[in-house]
Amino acid sequence: MDWMEAVVHTTTMGADLVSEVLMNAGAVGTSIEDRYDVTSSKKSDGMWDMIDEEVLAHMSEDVLVKAYFKNDASAQETLMLVGEKLREIGKIDLGFDIGSLALDTQNVHEQDWAENWKKYYKPFRAGERLVIKPSWEAYEQQEGDLVLELDPGMAFGTGTHETTFMCMEQLEKYVKPGCRVIDVGCGSGILGLAAAKLGASDVLAIDLDELAVKVARENTEKNGLTDVVRVAHGDLLERREEQADVIVANIIADVICYLCGPARKHLLPGGIFICSGIIREREEDVQNALAAAGYTVCSRLAKGEWVCLAAHQ
Repeated sequence: MDWMEAVVHTTTMGADLVSEVLMNAGAVGTSIEDRYDVTSSKKSDGMWDMIDEEVLAHMSEDVLVKAYFKNDASAQETLMLVGEKLREIGKIDLGFDIGSLALDTQNVHEQDWAENWKKYYKPFRAGERLVIKPSWEAYEQQEGDLVLELDPGMAFGTGTHETTFMCMEQLEKYVKPGCRVIDVGCGSGILGLAAAKLGASDVLAIDLDELAVKVARENTEKNGLTDVVRVAHGDLLERREEQADVIVANIIADVICYLCGPARKHLLPGGIFICSGIIREREEDVQNALAAAGYTVCSRLAKGEWVCLAAHQ
């Protein structure tokens, strides 16, 4: 099948908003190419071999959000609507630079779409022990490594984005052998699987996106963790009764502000709520929501424009 690729030029702070616009328009998947993610990761002590210098040299100075639509009779109309929505957003004072929002399109073959992004994704270390290894890459395991094999497909969560990377650092700190973990908005399943590798005895990974659920289940099987990790389709924690020692939510600030109150009944005594996907400008809002819900922040991490908080009741 041929697909229509839509590419929007934006900024690091605008990427999530643009991605949401494209997904709401019916995109079957999005990807974000951000030079900052790559260059900041290469400077980090925990990550290596993220990308070839030659590939980096050809990356755009803009942040590119790429979306894929079925190239059918409605494709052009869909792209016109996307263009109108982007123009509307461009007129709003968001308090940060969102970039030009220029929209480019091209036709791509399914195989090209499925394979092209893989050149950006190499094995890397997250925190002290976790190593994320793409399923198609070789890696020589070192003593003490907890290797997680991952094929994210079109689901969010390769581990290379600051928000996911910081969550894994927090999981290393708070996940203890035998504990229970809930991953809300699991994407590729990377955080739930990381928790299982760190010794969690029971992990519930939830996502509203059926594609993410499919990918997370495949990655769970790939890592031989189906006896520990349960992947479920669901809207946040609605209609769930499970409780956990650690709840992790790598989503966006508005959802975290909504979720932190209801999440309390799902935390066991002494439990930790880890939340990420928080742009720096929204940190105060999240901090206030956590305090209002009765949490005390016990750990804060920041990378680039993003913040990750861990809080207890």
